[in-house]
Amino acid sequence: MVRLFVFLAAVQLFLLVLALISALSAPRVRNMPRVLWVLVILLIPLLGPLAYFLSGRPKAPPREHGPVLRSKPRPAAPDDDPDFLRSMDTEQSRRDRELLAQWERDLEKNDE
Repeated sequence: MVRLFVFLAAVQLFLLVLALISALSAPRVRNMPRVLWVLVILLIPLLGPLAYFLSGRPKAPPREHGPVLRSKPRPAAPDDDPDFLRSMDTEQSRRDRELLAQWERDLEKNDE
């Protein structure tokens, strides 16, 4: 009988610690403010943590047939972004290319 009480005490302690960690680290909790959930977990043995796990934890986002698929990943740097690279081809860059071509022509003329 003593072994059963020790086992139940260990289970209760485990659930208490797990519920406290979950309640304090979750960005949001349901049905009550976080402070009340912590008090319920601490003051009502065994039923407090169970109540939190059943009705206090935030619900996970719904998943349809597997992992959540995100849109294409955003580029890490501007030179990885095709839209940014396309925008680089502006009027100024066209003028710069024309000026460079003119300088190259002038350099070839001077070399002859």
